[in-house]
Amino acid sequence: MGPLRLLLVPALILTGCTADGDLANGGNAPAGQTQASGRPFQVEVLGQFDEPWAMTFLPGGTRALITEQRGRLLLWSRQGNASATVAVAGTPQVDYGGQGGLGDVIFHPDFAHNRIVYLSWVEAGEGETRGAVVGRARLSPEGSPPRLEGLQVIWRQQPKLDGRGHFGHRLAFSPDGRYLFVSSGERQHFDPAQDMRANLGKILRLNPDGTVPADNPFYNERADSTVAGEIWTLGHRNPLGLAFDGAGRLWEIEMGPAGGDELNLIERGRNYGYPIVSNGDHYDGRPIPDHPTRPEFAAPAVWWTPVISPGDMIV
Repeated sequence: MGPLRLLLVPALILTGCTADGDLANGGNAPAGQTQASGRPFQVEVLGQFDEPWAMTFLPGGTRALITEQRGRLLLWSRQGNASATVAVAGTPQVDYGGQGGLGDVIFHPDFAHNRIVYLSWVEAGEGETRGAVVGRARLSPEGSPPRLEGLQVIWRQQPKLDGRGHFGHRLAFSPDGRYLFVSSGERQHFDPAQDMRANLGKILRLNPDGTVPADNPFYNERADSTVAGEIWTLGHRNPLGLAFDGAGRLWEIEMGPAGGDELNLIERGRNYGYPIVSNGDHYDGRPIPDHPTRPEFAAPAVWWTPVISPGDMIV
């Protein structure tokens, strides 16, 4: 695959709208914000990148960290009308292929003081197995060549499985900065999404250092599982979007199978049903019961067919 042009465009936008689709404030963009083609965001070309996967702006908005799936972390910056991109040293070795490689990048809520950056990526296991991990490191101070210092893995998908799909590994901090949420795909193996001994097909809630909060919903329920305590919700397929809204609610977007992409409101301890229920079917044509047949599972807030395989979203 050749270089891609990275556009500052979300895959899905959640915004307040009136019944006729106008912005809730009457169609006017907020002060100081340009509204393009009736949309409450601007589109800008930042440059050309090789399989870009994620980006996050540094405080001030004139610099951003951008991940490329093959393993490069780039620092993009603007000075006036010019921009430059340099590679950040100290990045981890990644297992690249399929949907795997270097993934998400976000900052610690107190980045301005501690300069901690969080990354997700896929690492190789034994034989042909692999799994996603989350690590954190300190970004080198201002004025020095960009580098990650003291990179430490704080979370791993368990177990590692074969295949190169459905890693998920999106990251989001709670609005109060106390908890790190991680999305974890079921690795195209279906059953792990319902298995409390695996952290696959789940949304996880961790402390910023990777330890498990004692008030997580399954913290004390499964003595036979070391990962059950991490679980916030289960029954997910390939969750590739994770974001909080202005009211502090967590939303997740995931790829459905043959039909049935989902937007879910993530609520403590809920089971979202995959692969027992889905509003899509298996690729080989075998049906999967729809959500209304099993009301004990949390149904998506919105779902759609034909699917678009959403890769991320922004609120």
